[in-house]
Amino acid sequence: MPEHIEDHDRPGLSRRGFLAASGAVGALAAAGMGSAGPAAASPLVADSLLAGASSAPSLASPPTSAKKWSPDLPSPRFTVAVMPDTQYMFDGASIDPKPLRASLHYVLSEQKRQNIVFLAHLGDLTQNGAAAEMAAAGAEFALFDNAGAAYSVLAGNHDIDASTDDQRGQTAYLDVFGPSRFRGSDSFVDASPDGYNTAHVFTAAGRDWLVLALDWRTSAGGLAWAHSVLAAHPGSPVILTSHTLVDSAADGSATFDAYGQGLWDSFVSSHDQIFLTLNGHYWGPGRTTAVNSAGHAVDLHLTNYQNRYYGGAAMIRLYHFDTERNVIDVETLSPFLIDGGLKTPNELAEQETRLSGDIDRFTMPIDFAERFSGFAPVPVRPARSAQSMLVSGTTAYWRFDGQPNGANVSGSTRVADLSGNGNDLVVANRPGAVAGALLWSDAHHPDQPGAGSLSLTGGRPGGDYLKTVDQAPLNSNQFLSGYTVEAFLFLPTTFDGSANGFCALLSQSSSAGEAGKAHSSSGDPQEPSVTLSLSSDRELQWCVYPASQDGSLTNWGHELPLASWWHVAVVNNGKHTTMFVDGCPVARNPSTKNSGLAVAGQPWLLGGYNYGGKLDQVFVGNIGDVRVTERALDPSEFMIA
Repeated sequence: MPEHIEDHDRPGLSRRGFLAASGAVGALAAAGMGSAGPAAASPLVADSLLAGASSAPSLASPPTSAKKWSPDLPSPRFTVAVMPDTQYMFDGASIDPKPLRASLHYVLSEQKRQNIVFLAHLGDLTQNGAAAEMAAAGAEFALFDNAGAAYSVLAGNHDIDASTDDQRGQTAYLDVFGPSRFRGSDSFVDASPDGYNTAHVFTAAGRDWLVLALDWRTSAGGLAWAHSVLAAHPGSPVILTSHTLVDSAADGSATFDAYGQGLWDSFVSSHDQIFLTLNGHYWGPGRTTAVNSAGHAVDLHLTNYQNRYYGGAAMIRLYHFDTERNVIDVETLSPFLIDGGLKTPNELAEQETRLSGDIDRFTMPIDFAERFSGFAPVPVRPARSAQSMLVSGTTAYWRFDGQPNGANVSGSTRVADLSGNGNDLVVANRPGAVAGALLWSDAHHPDQPGAGSLSLTGGRPGGDYLKTVDQAPLNSNQFLSGYTVEAFLFLPTTFDGSANGFCALLSQSSSAGEAGKAHSSSGDPQEPSVTLSLSSDRELQWCVYPASQDGSLTNWGHELPLASWWHVAVVNNGKHTTMFVDGCPVARNPSTKNSGLAVAGQPWLLGGYNYGGKLDQVFVGNIGDVRVTERALDPSEFMIA
């Protein structure tokens, strides 16, 4: 149950009666704000009519030409700003637009740095829905209009006659925030015939997202319109904003109110596109999830701070989407109070600048591709021909597609070097290898050219591996002018660092000593002269004995999570070596100048690792396409590009 009672629920209190007795309403109307459109009222006029609402001087007035809205559309990271009830800033004689102005300024000033793509207001812009109050709020949003910013608003119960639905006709809210205000916006899509429900689209992370702003007590006709909007945008994820949907409990959880339950049953649950709903009205904040008819979770968030100090000070929520990390990071702050808008030290204000705790600052895990797969499946990148992967300088290229999934790799198998250079792979046929140690698999990295991989399951006790044929030119190539080694790999949940640590994707069967290296104290003459391995902490390790020095040189990656596909590339330009994971350079790339690889004409091992001339480890996991090039490739030339 709510821990408070909204004004419209209190017996004996008429908002309209209070409005009629308010002297400020008449004063504002006389100043030309009573029936003004969105740009008619200046925020400076509103400031001049403050009657003791705040003794603090006003913030700087908005610039005459706002910085233009320019989201980074392809970026996988973007931010949606959410602003709940600002009604106590616009309450009869107590009109103080400065907190709202500060929040809007903040969004514009941070738009590029945080890639803010949209702002959604959740209703109750004003306390009484009076023309003067609405005009004062509308004047502040003119800053967004001038900048071409993408935003939405909706009517809360304090903005209109709360006893009616969206068929109520013309109101001060519609005069100021009706569809005509948004028709010039690139993000505006449509409005319901009554004008109280609107739809907006923003582009982010390479796709279109729909914001559906539903009015207080949306009618059956309004919902019919909403159904049609979603039908017209079947592949767009939808953020639903509504003034009321869920109410909160003291522990920060939330439950449907009566209206919200009806909206869920009649509309939200049947539209899988709706993945997030935002509402205000009640306080304090809360959140929960519900499962829709498609079996997917829908996050339901209540965001409202009007009961906090200074009426919430136009506090905003920032939803930071990261479609690569599959999370939404949420934070809550008050730009007005952070900026010292009250101009004097204030203990209460200090407590409200940035909120913490898992109700106001939290991370939502969401697998975007999986969550949206029912209405916007991610297209599978088609396999690319081997010929298209033969960039200049390709020395060897192996792939493992075209085989029956799960079938055993026979001992007589020969994997052709698709570069045509004769560096074919054959099965080592290791004594003691168990059945199923080598399997064909159709699993592969989503950006891998070939749609298959080699599954190695036996590990040290009973594993097997592949090796280049004895006469392969690769065996004696020292790559003195530079090289690039690329491989795709998958680490299963069965990968055990203590048992499988320092197994190799690709290594030389010759030891450093056999290659004429490790005479000094820097190195081990028994270890491979070249190896691309995984440490016991699942860190990629490129440990080599360059032709240009006696000791070893090692590039280290970071700990790789299990049950994931990865791409690794090691690039040497004849002077330095750099490791890349999924196309990104790692931290521990030594600055030591080096060139070439020390080899002794012996085979390369795919999945095997020798020590002291004997097999020591066998890789556990999947190995996809592997390519070796005798020049330094730019990341734009990698197989994942």
